[in-house]
Amino acid sequence: MKFTKKLLAAGLSASMLLSFAACGSKNSKVESDNQSVEQTGLKGEITVQAEKEWLPYYEKAAKTVMQNNPDSKIEIKEIGSFDNLDTLDTTDPTNEDIPDIFAIPLDRVYGLVEKDSLAAVNSEAIAKTAGGFENFNEGLGQGFKIADKEGNEDYFAFPMSIECLIVYENTKNAEDKNVDLSKPSEFTELTNNEITIPVFDAWYGVSLLNSADINLLEKSEDGKLSSDFTKEWKDLEPEKQKVVEAIYNYWKQNNEKGTSLFDKDAGYAYTDDAFATGGEAVYRVGGAWDYNAIAKNANDGKDLKIAPLSQITVNNKPLQHWKGGWGYAINVRNEGDEDKMNLCQAMIAELANPDNFEEFFKTTGKIMENVSAEKYENSSLADSDKETIKYTIESYNDAVSRPLFTEYGQVWDTYQNALLSWNQNKPKNAEEAYKDLKSSFDSMMSNIEG
Repeated sequence: MKFTKKLLAAGLSASMLLSFAACGSKNSKVESDNQSVEQTGLKGEITVQAEKEWLPYYEKAAKTVMQNNPDSKIEIKEIGSFDNLDTLDTTDPTNEDIPDIFAIPLDRVYGLVEKDSLAAVNSEAIAKTAGGFENFNEGLGQGFKIADKEGNEDYFAFPMSIECLIVYENTKNAEDKNVDLSKPSEFTELTNNEITIPVFDAWYGVSLLNSADINLLEKSEDGKLSSDFTKEWKDLEPEKQKVVEAIYNYWKQNNEKGTSLFDKDAGYAYTDDAFATGGEAVYRVGGAWDYNAIAKNANDGKDLKIAPLSQITVNNKPLQHWKGGWGYAINVRNEGDEDKMNLCQAMIAELANPDNFEEFFKTTGKIMENVSAEKYENSSLADSDKETIKYTIESYNDAVSRPLFTEYGQVWDTYQNALLSWNQNKPKNAEEAYKDLKSSFDSMMSNIEG
């Protein structure tokens, strides 16, 4: 069945993560209009994709499911998530190298559904089996729900984790540079590279753009596409001009200092090196998944402090990221095979078992949606992990819903190429720099509409 994308942007409740009910019992049968997934009497064989670091958690989950279902077989295959998606993009779902269950980021689900790569998932039943979801349809799951041409909706993945950018602070570097970490810092006043953020990458750049409601690509209810960056400079709202100016000035200071921050290949390494104890940066913007590498650079965590994204403002407005997340998807080739579908859904329910949230975080660095902030805070996780999770949830609650329609995929290279072109074009001011942005987005819109 061919599906079309539904225009939505994963509208998630701003306070939902702080109000989830206590985790439900994984092993109990939940009576409701929507049955729980079958957990016993299952048979068949499936394969499951997992990153190298995830293997212990996934293997334990597979063992639990197989013990309850002796006629089943679950093989965990060590494959990078994006490597797997690349294979899926360049071949098709029948490729045996592509597992029956695999992880996908929220923004990829629409394109994969359009390519008929994903099976419809009984997510509400999985949620009842796993437990911990108080308002499933108001959460991340809604982002994985897509309508067909007749308006009928299905879920095409089940929530794996939430994600959002946070702020890392190097306390020793702050002391050396006389930066007060007890209050927010203004991005436009950090003129000596006290902050490292690869703004040429839209994933990070939108945290500044969102503060002024800049839409790199927007889709209206009637399907019309538009971009703020196709406006003439004089027509761009003043608050949006100020954000462009802030990004331009950030590029300019790095260009004059000769840093490699605005380098497609070397920029990410620079963010690490500059933030290391003894470096020039006090702040580094990243995600929970970055913690181990960042802590290592900050004197093995001794000089590290964590804060919500709102710790940095731009033009006196807090940085604001997207409500991001990952999901468990089922290969479309399994549709119609009841045994495989049932086994896949039972495996996903076990992977999402909130009773195992501590081990899940330790092995994957990911945060379950169906576990309350209070449970994380009262857990036996290390204090540094609790801080990371606390501020990720806080930043997530303050974040905006991300665009999910397929055409948005063209924004990434368009935005990045425009900003990196400044290295060659050497614009003298923000208005001149904006011409490169406008030219790139005009070209993008021409391609989309042509």
